[in-house]
Amino acid sequence: MRPLNVFAALGSFAHRRRWATLAVSGLLLLVSVATLLNGGRLTGGTFDDTESERAETLIARVLGHPTDTTVVVVFHSDTLEPWSATFRDALKASLAPLEGDPRVISVIRPDNAVTALVPALTNARAHGAVALVTLAGDFKEALSAFPEVRRKLESPVLTIACTGRLAFLDDLGQVLRHDLARAEIVSLPLALLVLLVVFRTVVAAALPIGVGGLAVVGGIALVVALSRVADVAEYTINVCSLIGLGVAIDYSLFILSRYREEMDAGLAPPRALVRALEATGPVVCFSGLALTTGLAGLLFFHGSYLAAMGVGGAIVVALAVVFALTFLPALLAVLGPRVQALRLPRIPLGPASGFWHRAAMAVMRHPVLVLVPTLAVLVAMGLPFRRLEMTSADVRVLDAGVEARRGYDVLQRDFPELGATRITVAVSFPSAPSLDAERIGALYDLGKRIEGFPHVTKVQSIVSSEDMGREDLQSVLLSPPPMMADLIEEGKKMTVGADVVLLYVLLDVVPEAPAAQKVVAALRRDRKVGDGTLWVGGRTAQDMDATEFVRARTPLAVAFVTGVTFLTLFLLLGSIVLPLKAVAMNLLSVAGSFGALVWVFQEGHLGLAEPRPVEHVLPILLFCVLFGISMDYEVLMLSRIQESYERSGDNTLAVAEGLEKTAGLITSAASIMVAVFAAFALARVVLVRAVGFGMALAVALDATLVRVLLVPATMRLFGRLNWWAPAPLLWLRAAIGFRAVGGGVEVEARRHSQRDEGR
Repeated sequence: MRPLNVFAALGSFAHRRRWATLAVSGLLLLVSVATLLNGGRLTGGTFDDTESERAETLIARVLGHPTDTTVVVVFHSDTLEPWSATFRDALKASLAPLEGDPRVISVIRPDNAVTALVPALTNARAHGAVALVTLAGDFKEALSAFPEVRRKLESPVLTIACTGRLAFLDDLGQVLRHDLARAEIVSLPLALLVLLVVFRTVVAAALPIGVGGLAVVGGIALVVALSRVADVAEYTINVCSLIGLGVAIDYSLFILSRYREEMDAGLAPPRALVRALEATGPVVCFSGLALTTGLAGLLFFHGSYLAAMGVGGAIVVALAVVFALTFLPALLAVLGPRVQALRLPRIPLGPASGFWHRAAMAVMRHPVLVLVPTLAVLVAMGLPFRRLEMTSADVRVLDAGVEARRGYDVLQRDFPELGATRITVAVSFPSAPSLDAERIGALYDLGKRIEGFPHVTKVQSIVSSEDMGREDLQSVLLSPPPMMADLIEEGKKMTVGADVVLLYVLLDVVPEAPAAQKVVAALRRDRKVGDGTLWVGGRTAQDMDATEFVRARTPLAVAFVTGVTFLTLFLLLGSIVLPLKAVAMNLLSVAGSFGALVWVFQEGHLGLAEPRPVEHVLPILLFCVLFGISMDYEVLMLSRIQESYERSGDNTLAVAEGLEKTAGLITSAASIMVAVFAAFALARVVLVRAVGFGMALAVALDATLVRVLLVPATMRLFGRLNWWAPAPLLWLRAAIGFRAVGGGVEVEARRHSQRDEGR
């Protein structure tokens, strides 16, 4: 079925209305810049409807604010002890501007803290002290207010470092913005260098860079606007920039290559533009649809920031398609023959003429000898993925020199109680008051049971005591002696609500350690505490819930992406064998990339300073993106192979011709992708670095081992079976409007079949 001439009409329109098109594009750029300057409300990302989130809601009911809105302010002096008058006065003076700030609801210092908390806030030996500053509002409001609050904290006497989740995300945003700028500074020249090699003219090479910049700025602006109404993580901006820049340059490469080809064939620029859009417009649209389909897999993670990341990625891909089909043709219409200006001398960097044809024939002469070791390499690369461990990002993804990380390191070293891994147990009761004799006894028993768990160093709560037994604690809490009444009331403010009681469990291992996860799992196995119900929160519980959230939804997302890929390829090619092989090969290249991620970032090879478990969103994010990109290359190659097969009926010849006609373009496009993605692998934040590394490696594997070796080898082994599909499915495909594969060459195909099978 011949494609509609809508793309030819689009090319004609772009030529006639070129200045209007450029003006609209310029206006959109100005609106995008204004939106970016207005800012958004990016967060660290959340997972809704999990147990840890329910526990956090209960904790907020007791404390009067979310735990994440408290900033830990670490003060230090090289010479002064924290209880000296000079240190105390300097600490109070630095915090004084916050006392009346409406954005701050409490400031807890060592000299005004509840008695039980005071020892944890000072360390005379380390010459340090800690204050706890709690900001008003929900987390997004607190995060928006934090930068201005932080600027008010100054001291000429003491050094100050803020840490905690608010400080971490604020510093993370600054580092990510710096990483984004640096990645683009590195990636754009690399992409330009590849384009110069491909086009050999400066003007032609510069055009895709302009399209990429326009698509990325517009896409990021829409994502920032989206963050005002949805949970959009800080990472989304970098991921969208990485995807948008790569695909926009790729799409421009397809169109520009065909435009120059048509002009070199003697067509006038207006006609060449129409022909270029007619030929490449469907390819660009299909490519964008393929990648958007992959990103749509992230919508199965509704209730988390992954869904917004999928929407953001789809937005930037859609803009890349739109600008490639409008802005770029308008520029070409203005430039005309001048697109060939500033020609460079030919640099013989690419393969010689006929190289890809000879390579395909060489592979198909010995398909098994090529297939087995290539599969072995990809499988070996993927094996480390079996050892995958997942966690969420915390302040440790930042460099040691960043303030939030410095403050965290000081807490770990000098204030072990504040820096310890903390699991929060919230026990909710069906009625108030939360403390009566029976409930106090049940809570006391719970605390004693928790103290017996491995790696638990302490249980902090009003219902926990090392000095009193069960009955004594019941008596003291229900009828406090006068000398203990104030102390008990202070403790109740920190751990007791109307119908909720909190217990804080301190561990001597990092939050993502298996030992910490075992404590959470043990707590969740027995939820009954008297007539109350136990809920577990804290960083370890959040990690476990987020990982389970992702794991539970991943099969559906993978099934959707692979299913749509299979269906699309079947409709385009009229075969069920080729789509199955395409899905299998995509899985192989993605698995190789995943194994390398675990080997490098989790296990610490290639000189990685601080190995850590892989971010739990990373595997599914990479899978959805890479499947879309791989399908783009797959269709480009298989459609050309199909054209040759329909003409000749010779499977071996068709594969060689298809590889010869597409390998150069795929190599160029993949080189640009790898250049862009590799630049993001230079980021200082581990997640962005891992995304860039994983995508660059997967695209490189896909464009080399898969397209050059596996595709020819498997197609040679399958022979005519490549093009087989059950008759009912072919009938259904024809009913939808797709023509049968082979058309009038079926007889010719049969005539060649015996020769094919003998090759």
